[in-house]
Amino acid sequence: MDLLTYPFMQRALLAAVLVGVCAPAVGIYLVQRRQAIMGDGIGHVALTGVALGFLLRTSPVWTAVVVAALGAVAMELVRWYGRTRGDIALSMLFYGGMAGGVLLVNLAPGGSTANLTSYLFGSITSVSPQDVTVTAVLAAFVLAVALGLRRRLFAVCQDEEFARVLGLPVRALNLLLAVTAAVTVTVSMRAVGLLLVSALLVVPVAAAQQLTRGFVTTLALATAMGVACTLSGTVFSFYVDVPPGASIVLLAIAVFAVAAVVAAPLAARRAAAVAAPAPAGAGQPAPAGPAGPE
Repeated sequence: MDLLTYPFMQRALLAAVLVGVCAPAVGIYLVQRRQAIMGDGIGHVALTGVALGFLLRTSPVWTAVVVAALGAVAMELVRWYGRTRGDIALSMLFYGGMAGGVLLVNLAPGGSTANLTSYLFGSITSVSPQDVTVTAVLAAFVLAVALGLRRRLFAVCQDEEFARVLGLPVRALNLLLAVTAAVTVTVSMRAVGLLLVSALLVVPVAAAQQLTRGFVTTLALATAMGVACTLSGTVFSFYVDVPPGASIVLLAIAVFAVAAVVAAPLAARRAAAVAAPAPAGAGQPAPAGPAGPE
């Protein structure tokens, strides 16, 4: 436990916990909507926000939040109105965000693409006290939305038409979820990097889905897996001196592989139980007992 004596590791572990909780809490809705790749797209757009922060000499995190949120709203609008050419529009948005980031960071005073490395691949051990404060504020917003509106968001992600019948503001909730995903990406970029953040949104949820069935139990298990992976990856990177983002993602994939191995016999047992014939007399009405007094 000697790593806890270092202030930078204390900040890194705290940020790791916040990221490990937030990413699966939002990722479960993206997986449910079959939009697992959305986190990767937002990461590309957020790179422009990071570079804009360098250009304006302000906090890259806040500019990344604004630009990523605008990009997420644009993605949602394309999903609504770009039925036929939506994939092309999204591709231009993704790669335009990456190109814009490279261009802006080189226009910044003393800037170069080397300045983006820690945001592209993560550098959780370089998290400053100000970064921890910003991460905590953004994480509180993410959890307030993901947990406080879980019933409404679940209904919208499950079946939008049915949600409209129930009277839910489907478009407003979709936009709110898109903005929350953008905030989650910016929260996670210091830990795993913009190029790897989509894995942390998706992989713990996919692993938990193999072992659980209910939404709440899946969310709880995915969050536990996310925290375990971020903490373990951060500690591993401290002792082995490897990038923390790569360690966290590879650990998450290893957890997914273990869950797949464990889930296989469980699925076989469930299938056998369903296929087994019912015992004699099962499903027949029980004989009536003696009539009571009138």
